[in-house]
Amino acid sequence: MEIYSPTLFIEINNAEYIFAVGDENEQEKFNLIYKFIVPNLGIKNYRIIDFDLAFNTIKKQIYIIEQKLNFTFKETIIIINNFNCSFINLTGFKKLNGSQILKENITYILNSLKSNIDKIENKKTILHIFNSEYRLDKKKIENLPIGLFGDFYSHELSFCLIGDNDYKNLNKIFDKCNLKIKKFFLKSFVEGSHISKINPDLDTFFQIKINNENSQIFYFENDSLKFEQNFDFGSDLIIRDICKITSLKTNSVKKIVNNIKFNKDISVDELVEEELFENENYRKIKKKLILDIASARIEELSELILTKNINLINYNKKIKSVFLKIKSKSHLNCFKGNYSFYFSNNNAFTVKFLEDITTEEFMNNVNKLVHFGWKKEAIPVAQLQKTLIARFFDVIFS
Repeated sequence: MEIYSPTLFIEINNAEYIFAVGDENEQEKFNLIYKFIVPNLGIKNYRIIDFDLAFNTIKKQIYIIEQKLNFTFKETIIIINNFNCSFINLTGFKKLNGSQILKENITYILNSLKSNIDKIENKKTILHIFNSEYRLDKKKIENLPIGLFGDFYSHELSFCLIGDNDYKNLNKIFDKCNLKIKKFFLKSFVEGSHISKINPDLDTFFQIKINNENSQIFYFENDSLKFEQNFDFGSDLIIRDICKITSLKTNSVKKIVNNIKFNKDISVDELVEEELFENENYRKIKKKLILDIASARIEELSELILTKNINLINYNKKIKSVFLKIKSKSHLNCFKGNYSFYFSNNNAFTVKFLEDITTEEFMNNVNKLVHFGWKKEAIPVAQLQKTLIARFFDVIFS
């Protein structure tokens, strides 16, 4: 007899809480059986600003889900995308002098790196650790080179961290809901792992997300999440610029953007159609003017986020692929050519536009990461009572 044991997933992002419940059938196929979205209350500017409001919002929805499904959850999986997480990449070394690399050598390096993180970031908690690179005698090795001979071995780890207060508050919220957090995931990690899986020949890339009011970039190298940055501006900047320069109302500009596909072939004298003016008097406004305004702002966005971002100087030298996701479909259709041109930075990058994946597909990816782990993640999700090193080797040798 099959035991009914659904899994509760909760995503916390900039705008909303996404509650999803999935279950696997006898063929181990994942099915989304429930989904509900509510506004993100109590969390703002990348931190919890009202604990009680956040707790009551989450508790209410969990109660509704349990009543609807006639099931009491004991644990949950949390995906976060609106906390100021930080990233540190450290490399440890071991002189071998021609001897064999042993398990003990790796243990020594990992202990040293973990100890350094504990000292450097004593007010933060580790969410993810990735084995981002192995090198033996300066040559990159794809797999852990235990048993090989050499003179000098280096092992790079990428650490993703969250502030202790945020981590404790999130745990406290769900503890008060009688739920244990089985695993935390950064959404950028989940999305990066998905991109990597559907592009098997690509393990190093940027993903850029431009929403209406905010944007984000993250960097994946050797299938490891190494950097993430949030920005408090998005595509609405372009709408506001057009409004300001043309003196059109916001609704009119949005209607124009929704109905015109701007490209470089637009005639200099071509005017915006009268029927696109939303409850305001018609004025002769050239389409080329609107395109020029948008182009200038998109170029600026590309520079701030990618091409002139001082945080990416070292990464830009290693990467050629950029995956770009524009939340507003009408905005993307209107200015797709401009985004492609400026974010390619004179063909220095290959720009690919990402389509949204369904909640079911996204949570299925999370579910697989929970059960099977990720090829470059150093800490598995099970057996949390073990030490860092023991857990690391459980993954490597399983």
